[in-house]
Amino acid sequence: MMADRKGPDPESDALLAEAFDWVVRLTSGDATVADAEALARWRAQSQAHERSFAEALRLRNALQVAGREVADPPAAPPTAGAATPVIGRRALLGGALAASAAGLLLARPPLDLWPSFTELSADYRTGTGERREVVLADGTLLDLNTRTSIVLRSSADGPRIELIAGEAAVATAGAPVVVVAGPGGAAAARARFNIRHVGARVGVTCLEGAVDVHWRELSVALGPDRQVVYTADGLGSPRPVDPATVTAWQDGLLIFNDEPLAAVIDEVNRYRAGKIILTKAALGSLPVNGVFHLDRLDGVIAQLRALGAEVTTLPGGFVLLG
Repeated sequence: MMADRKGPDPESDALLAEAFDWVVRLTSGDATVADAEALARWRAQSQAHERSFAEALRLRNALQVAGREVADPPAAPPTAGAATPVIGRRALLGGALAASAAGLLLARPPLDLWPSFTELSADYRTGTGERREVVLADGTLLDLNTRTSIVLRSSADGPRIELIAGEAAVATAGAPVVVVAGPGGAAAARARFNIRHVGARVGVTCLEGAVDVHWRELSVALGPDRQVVYTADGLGSPRPVDPATVTAWQDGLLIFNDEPLAAVIDEVNRYRAGKIILTKAALGSLPVNGVFHLDRLDGVIAQLRALGAEVTTLPGGFVLLG
């Protein structure tokens, strides 16, 4: 059991103050990509830095709500001898603008350098490079991959899981389970399946048993080793896949078979601190083949350098590839 905090912790307070400084800087209206990259390096220093930044964002959101409530207070007659308020409407409007900027940065973090507010408010969330197992009350097992956020709901038909972002391997225990992701979802009672929601794309892969995938009024049934992908624009057709490639992340691996370099970089960025940035768009279509260990992802960078790519390494795990 964790002990209750008995007194002030100067180190934690100092980190929280620094985190607030970062939030203020990023909501000033003058934030740049360089600022965002510097913040990523600051957060990567330790778990304490990461926790302080998440706490600063949470408190900033609370202040935003409070600011809206006091921005236009009801008028009251002045009291004799009362002091003139020192916070004027311009200051309140300025604070409201800063709060709006904070809301925008929380909704759409630049370069995906930190979780969105929706992800931070999830019931379960994994950070960069982290995995986590969650066992539901009915025995359903969820294996959450890196940068994954889920919300748990209850319904008359059984557990209802919302996959906000990321990837999860689901093993049901016989009871019906529904996983919602984007404009659709998957339902199964006796099955193992992998569901991935990254960006606007959702992919569902049946590994064992049977899975029903729904998209608006349409649905498809998947058997083992079959996958279907959907976006807001439509539902694709089921196709055969190699289950070992889909679930390689559970064995600590990434497997690429003729994948475009741009897609490989996007995937690798999900697992490592910092960011690999492709500076020459023409390189994005180059095919990549290989098996990489998640705990040694710099092997990807080494391979690209061996192929003749120009690699510039920066502090904080940032890499420019051109």
